[in-house]
Amino acid sequence: MSDTLATTPTTVKAYLRPIDAAGLATFAAKGKANPGSRGTNKVHTVMEGQYRSLSYVGNHAAVVVDEPLHLFGQDTAPAPGEIVLSGLGGCLAVGITAVATWKGVKLSKLEVFLEGDIGNPAAWGAGGALEKTPPEMGFQAIRVKVVVEGDAPREVLDEIVQHANHYSPVANTMRNPIPFTIAMAD
Repeated sequence: MSDTLATTPTTVKAYLRPIDAAGLATFAAKGKANPGSRGTNKVHTVMEGQYRSLSYVGNHAAVVVDEPLHLFGQDTAPAPGEIVLSGLGGCLAVGITAVATWKGVKLSKLEVFLEGDIGNPAAWGAGGALEKTPPEMGFQAIRVKVVVEGDAPREVLDEIVQHANHYSPVANTMRNPIPFTIAMAD
């Protein structure tokens, strides 16, 4: 046997577990046929005490939310704003995966890093800065960096990321004002 064959390196590329491309196409066709269709997400949140709460989504384990010690929580779980960012990261990752599948691109790596500048000088409305308006509270800036690798050039991967961002339901919820109501339960 030749020494050349024995020492030739072999590159093995592993791709992320794919989604059902045919199912995605069927779902997209339903949206094209009925662009006004809507779904409803439902969550039931129960306060345990201090600032620790449990949010129940379907039959899944509870999503635990807490505040850090310096905000009078127990620091047992992510803070509400961190949960919001995780929802944004998850939505962008889903969208990037869907758009890559649609374009026939196989992804080998996808990571989303998010940072959000948020302040709470109004102390949740409990006697802090009193002259704050809704636009002055909440996230004031969000920065997202995406690490994505696959069987396409960087320009195509960037196009996929930008396309997914444009159509992200969670990103658009955060970018655009939406009707919001709150009331006492019956």
